[in-house]
Amino acid sequence: MSPRASREPPAENATVVTTQKVCAGRADDYQRWQHRMNEAAREFDGFEAVEVYPPAAGDENEWVAVFRFAGVDHLTAWLDSGRRQELLDEGQEFFEGSPTQEVLRGGAPAEQAPETITAVVSHEVKPGREEEFLRWQEKAFKAQAKSPGFMGSELFRPVKGVQEHWVAVFRFDSREHLDDWLASDVRQTLLEEGRAYFASYDVRKVRSAFSGWFRFGEGKQDSAPPNWKQAMTVLLALYPTVMILNLTEGRWLGKLGVPGYIGLFIGNMLSVSALTWLLMPLVNKALAFWLVPSRATTYRVHLTGAAAVVLCYVLVLVIFGLTTH
Repeated sequence: MSPRASREPPAENATVVTTQKVCAGRADDYQRWQHRMNEAAREFDGFEAVEVYPPAAGDENEWVAVFRFAGVDHLTAWLDSGRRQELLDEGQEFFEGSPTQEVLRGGAPAEQAPETITAVVSHEVKPGREEEFLRWQEKAFKAQAKSPGFMGSELFRPVKGVQEHWVAVFRFDSREHLDDWLASDVRQTLLEEGRAYFASYDVRKVRSAFSGWFRFGEGKQDSAPPNWKQAMTVLLALYPTVMILNLTEGRWLGKLGVPGYIGLFIGNMLSVSALTWLLMPLVNKALAFWLVPSRATTYRVHLTGAAAVVLCYVLVLVIFGLTTH
């Protein structure tokens, strides 16, 4: 298995994204083997987490395993270990071709909505063209930021002695939006320009849970929205949730004689669950043009989003005013 790429940043964390094309009919065998690989990794110092993603439609049996360690030294010890090599030799019969991997040094995986998808693109940059490649990649990221569904991007530099490739990681809110970007005329034009700076590139797609209500990405331009936007957005989802629970679950528990402190706990549990797994992902998606920092770049966007939220406040107040009286 050959290293494919990585990064050089402030944080110490290190992640390896492994892509493996499994032979037809061997998925069950592969999953049992992958479980053994996961358990072996857990025994190494610095191990933090592992996630395994099954193939999505059109991925031709490509499975993705993501291992996370506390630092690049811990990760390298795992990658170079005899135990891992022994397991790789045992698993060869399950794969079509050699598995590949991208090592990302630094950064922190962000758990996002289930439909979020991440593209991991490794580049073999031509010697002496690194600065030009960096300028080209910045231009590509700016173009991506204008694409529907874009949620964040990050560039990982090579790590000396580990691997030589550069990796660009970017996230979209759905596979459709990612595919639209990958097939867009804008990207094709950028690729033609970029071929002067890199000899080859490779694209991997990961259905990412790489959790918070507002974490759209890990790049400098793609962190959480400002606090005032977070507060407005949470209020928009929280108020109708609490009202509906008070009118339904609250009254029902009251008739049953449930003590108020228990009823409040149940109500809070239901409201937090509804916000985390249902309402906030929907609200975030609807207001992404306003919440994602890299997309809300003008005063017009800030004002439009804020006005839309205030209008929703008025609407829900009118609705509950009419229904409760």
